[in-house]
Amino acid sequence: MFVFSLVFAYFAIPLKYQHKVLFWGILGAILFRAVFIVAGVSLLENFGWVYYVFGAFLVYTGWMMFKNIGKDESLEDNKTINWLKNHLPLTQDMSSGKFTKRINGKLFFTPLFIALIFIELSDIVFAVDSVAASFAYSRDPYIIFYANIMAILGLRSLYFVLANLIDRFYYLKHGLSFMLVFIGTKMIFGDVYKMPIWMSLGAIVLVILISVVYSFYKTKPNSQKNVS
Repeated sequence: MFVFSLVFAYFAIPLKYQHKVLFWGILGAILFRAVFIVAGVSLLENFGWVYYVFGAFLVYTGWMMFKNIGKDESLEDNKTINWLKNHLPLTQDMSSGKFTKRINGKLFFTPLFIALIFIELSDIVFAVDSVAASFAYSRDPYIIFYANIMAILGLRSLYFVLANLIDRFYYLKHGLSFMLVFIGTKMIFGDVYKMPIWMSLGAIVLVILISVVYSFYKTKPNSQKNVS
């Protein structure tokens, strides 16, 4: 949701067109997750040690996420967006609501297309994280795939419900970073201590719940408290 908010705000994409961008973005996300799940299952079946690599990757990702909390999240200097701007013929006119527009017979790409490409590329990173984390709870590709799809579809709907409250979820990033480190550690030390699924899922739900409640408490209107 944070990425969606940043991209739509940066390109000043009207709400009526955001639905279209996310619709196509979800189709790409489904494809990416299917590819990563198949690849992940294949790797685990042939190289069991990859399971620990997934765990280490989650720990690293969680730490990097925590480390970058509070840093400038502007997309002005984003290399991907700047590369697309420099290598594609662009027009700022998105009144048609289409990804492309012909001007004097020449094809131009609108900001909707750049936003879609950036969201798709960002989702590759998220797909790696989410699929790797899924293997901590199941090796069944069908369960992992449908769980990811349900999460993606839910996220799209949730974004439009909570779009105006994004700034109030400040501490959710802290919770998500802890969750990734927690799941990664669970995978790495799974042979030492096999944590019951109910316990690990309960811990994740508790962390996310605390993150959301604390975020709303610290960012409530007219609050004298400052987010630190």
